[in-house]
Order: sequence, then C-alpha cells, then structure tokens
Amino acid sequence: MVKVLFLILFFLPTMAQEKFSMYVQNIAGSDQSFKMIPMQGGSFLIGSDSLEKGRDIDEGPSKKVVVSDFWMGETEVTYDIFQLFLDETKDPSPKADGITRPSQPYIDFTLGMGKQGNFPANSMQQYSALMFCKWLYKKTGIFYRLPTETEWEYTAKQSYTPSQMTDSTLIREYEWFAENAKEKYHQVASKKSNILGIYDLLGNVAEWTLDQYDDTFYDKISDGSKDPMAFKTKRYPVTVRGGSYKSTLRELRPSNRTKSDPLWNRRDPQMPKSKWWNADAPFIGLRLVRPLKDLTSKEVEQFFQSVLK
Repeated sequence: MVKVLFLILFFLPTMAQEKFSMYVQNIAGSDQSFKMIPMQGGSFLIGSDSLEKGRDIDEGPSKKVVVSDFWMGETEVTYDIFQLFLDETKDPSPKADGITRPSQPYIDFTLGMGKQGNFPANSMQQYSALMFCKWLYKKTGIFYRLPTETEWEYTAKQSYTPSQMTDSTLIREYEWFAENAKEKYHQVASKKSNILGIYDLLGNVAEWTLDQYDDTFYDKISDGSKDPMAFKTKRYPVTVRGGSYKSTLRELRPSNRTKSDPLWNRRDPQMPKSKWWNADAPFIGLRLVRPLKDLTSKEVEQFFQSVLK
C-alpha cells in the first residue's frame, strides 16, 4: 500500500525572498523564457465537490487541506525549451554534474502534431520530466519541480467559474479537448487564459505530478493537513493531472485523476523499455512549479536523489 506522507515544506531560505509576483525566467544561452504565476497559499477542499459530483466517477470525500505559497507555470513546458535539455549541442554551458540526458527519440512521438513553435513538450516519462527540472535548476539556480497533486488541484479549483466547468460552449474558449481539438494538441496559449492567467490547465496535454497514484489518497488525508502528497515508492503508477486533447468534457474536472500506465510505452522495442520516453503517450506533458521558500543546495540535491532513484 502506498504510504501517504503529509509534507510540511519547512524550507530554509538561502537568500532574501523576492517579491511574490509574476515573473519571467530567461534561460541563459538561449532565446527561450517562460512565465511563472504566483499562487497565494490557503485552504481548500480537495476531492470531489458539489460541482463535480454527478459528472463522472466520484473521486473521493472532500477534505479541507492547507497549501503553501508557490508559483505555477503560465503554460505547459514547450518543446522549444525541453529541446535545450534534450540536445546538448543546444546548451552551450559546461556539462553539469549529475545531469544525464535522454537519447533522441527513435521515432516521432509527436505523430506530426508539432514541435518547434510553442507546441507542448510531450511523450516523456515522469523520470525525464524530473531530470529536466534538475537540469533547469543547474541552468538557473532556481528550484523548479513538478507540482504535487494538491498544488495542481488547488490551482485548478481557483481557475474556472462553475459555468465554465459545465458548459461545453464556454470551456471551448479556454481548453483544447476532444470536442474541438481535432485529435491533436495545439500551440500553448492559443486559447484564452483562465481567471488566474494560466493557459491549458485542463486540456491540450495532461501533466505529470510528483505523486504516486493511490486510489485511496483522499480517504487517507486528514482534515487540516498541510501540503499532503503521496510519496513515490515505485515507478508505476504515478498521478497525471488535467485533461488533454483526447479528453471528454466530463474529464475536464479539477479533481479528475489519471494513473500512468506501462501500456503508454508498448511500442518501445528496447528491453528493458525506456525510462525516458512514452512511445504511445503524445497526450502527456509537464508544467513547472516553484515553492515560494527556497531550499538550500543540499536540500535540492536530496530532493532529486529521492525522486529520481
């Protein structure tokens, strides 16, 4: 049984806290950048709420939890940025200790849906997404990671009005999903941003989280828990959040959860199969989070050792 840890993120600041506001992160040695949106922490009901019940499978009992301050990526990470990590020739900085890079995909995992030009990075395994975060830390000196389930759901529940959640005509203005995507993902930020100024949170491509998938996650959370997450102990299954271009309207819900599946890489001829790529999952991507409180360099290394083992 998955052990659920209730993590209180007592991170010791290593430098003066910058103003908690939107900012743009430039990536040295390239013309690429991305924007981070501040998420003021607070309490909310995690799990199925009155708006969601009846639309799909009940995700579990609502529990009141507390979330710490963090930034959330304005968009899903684009292929243009992810490619800097994939292709060492595009990264002019010296080779960073502890960073390994995946081999270039042996087939076009995008199925011709788009790469350069602000299309979402896709088809990577969670391991690859985490190693990208470690590479980004070496490039910027700032600790970026995948969101926890709790952070992701907290953001999603503040991002849309009740009418947007239940009206397919309205949600079409904000998300790419099965009814309007024409069976492919699209350039990030090509629809309207949600209330928080975030794009494609419920659609386009789904997004990796840090958490091990646990069917009883909501049941195990105690009311009042701070920053709960399911600690990862094995490769499968891991929780994916958000809908994609393949999702139905009923699946575009803040508490909807998907578990990773080895079948997403069934076409990979390698034995053992790649820990970097999913040959059959162009609907999976990633979005970045940054906690407001920084970790020391030692704590960052301990974090990556833990999640990449």
